[in-house]
Amino acid sequence: MGARTTRPGYLKAVAMNRRGFLKSASMTAGSVALATAMPRMALSSPARASRVVSDRPIRISRERLNALAAKFYSVFNEHNVLAAEFPAKHSARFDVDLKRITTFTRVQETGERVKVSGLLAVPAGKRGALPVLSWQHGTILSFDQVPSNLTRLESDGYELRDNVDSIETLFNIQRFAGNGYAVIAADYLGKGPYRGGRGEAYAVKEATVQCCLDVLNAGLLELGKLGLRKSALVLNGWSQGALNTQWLKQEMQRRRIAVTATAAQSPFNNLPESFHYWVSPKSYIPATDSAYPLPPAWITPCIIVLLGSYRRYYDLNRLFDAAIKPQYRAFAETYWSHYSLDGEIAKSIPPASDFLVDGFFERFTDDTNSQFLRRLAANSATFWGYDSPIRFYYGLADEALYPSLVKMAPASGGQLADGVAVNGASHRGTFLASLYGDGTALNGNTTVFEWFNSLM
Repeated sequence: MGARTTRPGYLKAVAMNRRGFLKSASMTAGSVALATAMPRMALSSPARASRVVSDRPIRISRERLNALAAKFYSVFNEHNVLAAEFPAKHSARFDVDLKRITTFTRVQETGERVKVSGLLAVPAGKRGALPVLSWQHGTILSFDQVPSNLTRLESDGYELRDNVDSIETLFNIQRFAGNGYAVIAADYLGKGPYRGGRGEAYAVKEATVQCCLDVLNAGLLELGKLGLRKSALVLNGWSQGALNTQWLKQEMQRRRIAVTATAAQSPFNNLPESFHYWVSPKSYIPATDSAYPLPPAWITPCIIVLLGSYRRYYDLNRLFDAAIKPQYRAFAETYWSHYSLDGEIAKSIPPASDFLVDGFFERFTDDTNSQFLRRLAANSATFWGYDSPIRFYYGLADEALYPSLVKMAPASGGQLADGVAVNGASHRGTFLASLYGDGTALNGNTTVFEWFNSLM
């Protein structure tokens, strides 16, 4: 979402096909529903629970987890916002068992029933109650760079790669599962081994929330089979996953499902404003802040994925023709079909500033474009009053998200909402600091892990 210094969350260099969005009632063991309140979107039913499938677990030693986290720590530590060496105090204390879980979800926008996958990570040897982390990953400009593919580590010789594997999920597993939490992560619709040619649901609210809920439900069922139960539920997400995490918390609050705390790193809150920023960043960055990093080339592929997802799931059939300049439509269709930027294709990525039809954000251009902007606004997560603590970590040099675009969410979120500015941090640096930073980087605040522990 370039050069290593501008690489975002889950996006490596554009020519490598990956990376992140710009650069998301107690349950006893074996219970099926997260809550008994009448849901707006159905949770998995008891009849469907028997169809939840999981692969056999694989065990990753704490030494291997720590070595992998230390290896990729330097890759994410852009601009050296943190100490150069991986902090030993954040080492994992437990070996971790990983398994892919599979279940079904209902796509609210289309009525389809779809098979989806996710990952369950459990600290080895734990018994009884333990806290559960629902982790929502950031944007991946590929179809298989998903949490559940970390089960490839079953082979001792498998080498994780930054542009192939879910490194952000690895960090969450090392930090949380390696220190006593269960971690459950959805691969998302249109991602992972059961994609089946389906386009993803990027920033599509109802489908995303339901998928995350169903995978979380499946993970909790698996915990019950292991003789474990949830003592507390916490939510964490970065970039696109930060948006998904806000949606998930808001839906759980509507359903009266207890969440101990929520954290969102580099959170996209107001979708029309964020989308406008990607295309016209100088409309948001003050002239006095001339050194602020501009969005890099990977923004254009993200725009295509956003438009393609809304065309697919909201039946905006003319969206590419209405929103994209004629000379770039063929490129957009090709990219949407296979997410490839190999070879010469990467050299022909249209600039985001010239990609959309003239006047897209300033005046009426087409009924389809107007519908799209209204749908983006309806899906925004900014204005919500939270009933449990939530933290928004945002970088002060985030190339994908100008800080002012974040601040309204904690301002309007109530007394339990707080914003944490990360000094000098890029998109990736913000995420890394939220897990491994110190008071200097976090302006006197603690990491997500330390903060969650303080609230248990």
